[in-house]
Amino acid sequence: MKLHNSIKLSDNLYCYIWQGTGNNCNTCVLTGILKGAKPHIIIDPGHIINEAREDCLGSLEAAMASNGINIEDTGLIINTHSHPDHCEANDIIARKSGASITMSEEENTFRLTTGLQLYELFDMEPPHFTPLFYLKEGSLDLGKDGFKVSVILTPGHSPGSVCLYLEKEKILITGDVIFYMSVGRTDFPGGDTALLEKSIQRLSLLDVEYVVPGHNTEPNGVIRGKQQVQRNFEAVKMFF
Repeated sequence: MKLHNSIKLSDNLYCYIWQGTGNNCNTCVLTGILKGAKPHIIIDPGHIINEAREDCLGSLEAAMASNGINIEDTGLIINTHSHPDHCEANDIIARKSGASITMSEEENTFRLTTGLQLYELFDMEPPHFTPLFYLKEGSLDLGKDGFKVSVILTPGHSPGSVCLYLEKEKILITGDVIFYMSVGRTDFPGGDTALLEKSIQRLSLLDVEYVVPGHNTEPNGVIRGKQQVQRNFEAVKMFF
């Protein structure tokens, strides 16, 4: 069974939409971005094996390979946040590829303290990585051909969640802040509904034509078209 559906949204961005039975996040891969022999960036690699015993990481690796992307050529792993279904595979990919790992400082502090409760809740071993650097609000220069991505701090689902905005392509990668006609949960440790509302209001002001949510709550996995994106923002604001 094919567990990831591959969607290419731009010359450099592949989205791997999770379609399995159990829980796992969507993963994005920016290809050929970094200088050197490890040019690829993985955003939210997800689970290794989920509660349904599905091989999430193996499926991701196979899906990437079908697009000619070798997971061992990953130079950087970006986590939108530290929940297990988004970053459990960090350690294995980093060992395979030598990739560095990053997330916001607020999120890293959370995952080493209160966030450990999530791993205890799901009876999972937390990954043991150390971020090379911390994501901060603003433009992140990724090194090759002037490629940059905007980092937006969007707390609410977790204390240090970030969204990534590719301004030229008008693509917004939202992690678990916003989904299709839904929003990220705030009843987990570290959740805050008031902060989530403010984060979504900020995102709604961006010029966006594609939203890539952290989970597949919509048939095609990606919200496409400026009108549909704005309609989705208006719908999710009703949650508050």
